[in-house]
Amino acid sequence: MAFYDISLPIHPDLPVWPGDPPIELKQVAAIAQGANANVSHLSAGVHIGTHVDAPHHFLDNHQTVEQLPLEAMIGLCYVVQYPDDVEMITAEVLERTPWPSGIQRVLFGTRNSKYWARGEKAFRRDFVAIPEDGAQWLVEKGVRLVGVDYLSVAPFGNSRPTHQILLKAGVVILEGVNLSEVPRGFYELYCLPLKLVGSDGAPARAVLKTIS
Repeated sequence: MAFYDISLPIHPDLPVWPGDPPIELKQVAAIAQGANANVSHLSAGVHIGTHVDAPHHFLDNHQTVEQLPLEAMIGLCYVVQYPDDVEMITAEVLERTPWPSGIQRVLFGTRNSKYWARGEKAFRRDFVAIPEDGAQWLVEKGVRLVGVDYLSVAPFGNSRPTHQILLKAGVVILEGVNLSEVPRGFYELYCLPLKLVGSDGAPARAVLKTIS
């Protein structure tokens, strides 16, 4: 068995969504300066790096992240890898994609993952995402978790329709994974967001395990 850590490393140079708080991670106590222990302080928004969206993010319904079902975020998943010329994951693109019957968790790898692999520090507005028709296609297939390799499942400048379609259907949205080293195929997904009570989202550690 092999593991792929598909989580983004959290550090101050990691891109964040425009308008969100920047990531601040600094040491506030140091043994070298006479403190009893080394202690660090983290300040950031909840939608940083690899993270999940709760329904409350776009539905204002108070279904917050601590209420997300763990069984939706742990279990068999399928990784799709698209070539660099795919601009958007539309319903038409999904119709042409080999699709395993009954799959409930799917992660989409695109050229976005190369941005993370290169360590780009600037936010990209031209990222590959899932428009409204693609989101509806996934809901009709009975998907319970959708993962994408940039900071939003929806296209920049048109965030609401895709999010609302997925979240109203109870689909867990996993954003900001790095699939640059992960081949297409089946894996066991382990995605555990921080249990932030009352929050519309939370950073998560996401890992894939190969299936022997």
